[in-house]
Amino acid sequence: MTRKNLSLGCNGRGVMHHAVLPVEEQFRLLRDSGVFDHFDRIPQPGEERAYVEASNRFGVPMTTGLWTYQVGRDEGLLRHNLEWAQRAGAECHNLMILTHHAQGHVVTDDEVVEFYLRAMEEGDRLGITIAAEVHIYMFTEDFRRITPVAEKVRARGVPFNFVLDHSHVLLKIESPEEQDACGIRADVESGRLILDPHEPGNVIDEWLAQNMVVWLQTRPVAPNGPKNTAMTGPGGRYGRACQYPFRRPAPGEWEHDWHAWKVEPSKYVARKVLQHHHDRADSPLRWLTTDMIDMADYGGGVGYSLFEQNVAIAHWLRETWREIAGTDLKAGC
Repeated sequence: MTRKNLSLGCNGRGVMHHAVLPVEEQFRLLRDSGVFDHFDRIPQPGEERAYVEASNRFGVPMTTGLWTYQVGRDEGLLRHNLEWAQRAGAECHNLMILTHHAQGHVVTDDEVVEFYLRAMEEGDRLGITIAAEVHIYMFTEDFRRITPVAEKVRARGVPFNFVLDHSHVLLKIESPEEQDACGIRADVESGRLILDPHEPGNVIDEWLAQNMVVWLQTRPVAPNGPKNTAMTGPGGRYGRACQYPFRRPAPGEWEHDWHAWKVEPSKYVARKVLQHHHDRADSPLRWLTTDMIDMADYGGGVGYSLFEQNVAIAHWLRETWREIAGTDLKAGC
């Protein structure tokens, strides 16, 4: 894969319309769409062989994948996941590192660094790139922690590979409740932390300037947008506002009003990342994914097709790259 030859995948939790499909049907749906290059999924627990066999049968590689890890508990799980990911032909594994250590305390920067470096050693052994994502419920939900951790990793002579899911930044704009969820409200209100990607000095530009984004995940959100009232999460609460339809749902498919302009902030960030990749000869960006998914904080229980929304985003990403670069992304699988 050349630097400009980006691979476009679909998150595994979005390879469905309204309900989870059998493994083979997931791969068939991806292949027949003609718009994706890979499946963003690791072989799932208990179904590892089925995923690897289906990947080979349908010619859809499982190029990227992710899992949630707790420091002090999941070091062995990480090794297991990476070994199965290698069998599926994985190129990148995304670490979602929970905020709290297995012993109960908020995980420290040094503990995160050591977990990341251990993962890098395993990844290097297996030929898999390791990366870490900005995400709710993870240590990275406090955006102020990302650059210090990246600097500590680089000080050890190792690249910090970053997965940018802009939805987890944009949903906190104009939302004191979301800002309070990770303790950033005072810094946002004072201007010490800027979330709006249009404003100078914003946190997404801070990360782009470090030229560390290896993977862009695209899931629209609307700043201070509507919560997912189609499904409740822990404690019977409605899901958080981590997903907004990319295109207008049909009547009866969604419980909220839909406005095209509310998708624009997410498009703006995706364009910005793609432009950065085009302009920087040393850009490390290699993977793109569409991430309209189920679960309470996203699109669990909604009436619109998650996969059709993902296909629409994929077409838009391909068209946007053609506008920027004058070339196509990697051909579909």
